[in-house]
Amino acid sequence: MSSSLSVVILAAGFGTRMKSQTTKVLHRAGGLTLVEHVVRTAMTIAPADRIVAVVGHQAERVSAAVAPYGVRTALQDTPRGTGHALRCAREAAPADGHLVVLYGDVPLLSEATLARLIMQHVSGNTAATVLTAELDNPAAYGRVVRGADGSVEAIVEFKAATEQQRSIREINSGIYCFDAALLWKYIDSITTNNPAGEYYLTDMVEILRANGHRVDGQIMADSSELLGINTKVELAEVDRLFRERKATQLMLDGVTIERPESVAIDLDVQIGADTIVEPQTRILGSTVIGANAVIGTGSVIRNCTLGDGVLVQPYCVIEDTQIGEAAHVGPFARLRMKNRVGAHVHVGNFVELKNTEMGEGAKANHLAYLGDSTIGAKTNIGAGTITCNYDGKRKHPTTIGAGVFVGSNSTLVAPVTLEAGSFIAAGSVITEQVPEGALAIGRGRQTNKEGWVAKKV
Repeated sequence: MSSSLSVVILAAGFGTRMKSQTTKVLHRAGGLTLVEHVVRTAMTIAPADRIVAVVGHQAERVSAAVAPYGVRTALQDTPRGTGHALRCAREAAPADGHLVVLYGDVPLLSEATLARLIMQHVSGNTAATVLTAELDNPAAYGRVVRGADGSVEAIVEFKAATEQQRSIREINSGIYCFDAALLWKYIDSITTNNPAGEYYLTDMVEILRANGHRVDGQIMADSSELLGINTKVELAEVDRLFRERKATQLMLDGVTIERPESVAIDLDVQIGADTIVEPQTRILGSTVIGANAVIGTGSVIRNCTLGDGVLVQPYCVIEDTQIGEAAHVGPFARLRMKNRVGAHVHVGNFVELKNTEMGEGAKANHLAYLGDSTIGAKTNIGAGTITCNYDGKRKHPTTIGAGVFVGSNSTLVAPVTLEAGSFIAAGSVITEQVPEGALAIGRGRQTNKEGWVAKKV
């Protein structure tokens, strides 16, 4: 799109019908906040430095949500209507070219719809073009009143409309494309002469016409794109639509998703061809999964990178972890916080990793906790092994070399190092360095008391 385009996103409202302490535009659908969806759409038509988000309620949090995209913000400290909100963006928004007004709680609007709106506006040489929709049941939407020449004469709020005007099926979406110079020239003409005592942006239509300028309307092809979020019910529906679209696209790209209606896949997730996603899984955040992998039933994967051929068996929870190709994880494994799992590694049932690196071919197949650890290639960690990495104040590392055999039920008290090729006897408590190739035994000698049971009775 033209570099002379700018966008103002109105995102200052509270959203009382959400019944939440969190402002409406920060609720999430498809893995992103509502306002992030709108910012991403805006960035398809304008550069980030020509996009302004008007913030108000919980302004710091909303500003933080949009900051990574490089857009500007403007503050509406007191909610006084859409016209006032747009006026608050005047200092931050470019004064040249054309300006599109969007809303932070309308996340389904498509790039294609905006492109058509802008094209009509620019080619028609009008002061403003409003995006409209024709509904079988227009309910309480504002009605678009057109003149004999097809131009928009006025937008009439439902409460103020006559019976004849209420019969009109064309409604105002609230989304506009303005000639920026004319918008800023006349925006101060908006008054609060209405029952709510607010500055309505819809008044700009009559203001522009009164000053000799034409206003057009474009009827959108798919009115479902206008679905705004006012309740948690509507939020759930929008979330479902985003995830349905994502699953459909992944399947078209060659991913097998069993019972796609049961999975939740965030919009930024990437999955390679011939990977199988089993039912009831959640794949979230910026996760990237390679080809020919399997994600087992009931697993939750967030912000991870999984290589080709990885097998995640059912009911695993994996977060902030890198997993190399052909590794096996689970079932019932938990990998959390900065793990680096090499190729062909096996992490088995009821094993937990935290900030741990496992070299290629290493194994921890049963019932282990490995925290703040570095584990060499082809090392075997026996069932019941734990690293005692926390002394009550600080975390300490455990370093295990390549080809080490750690017997079952071993306790490794960090900081400690087990050098390459060493063996740890089952049931040992290891508190000191184990040299390369050594056998470490750290347990009390067994004593049998003959006849003790009979004497006790």
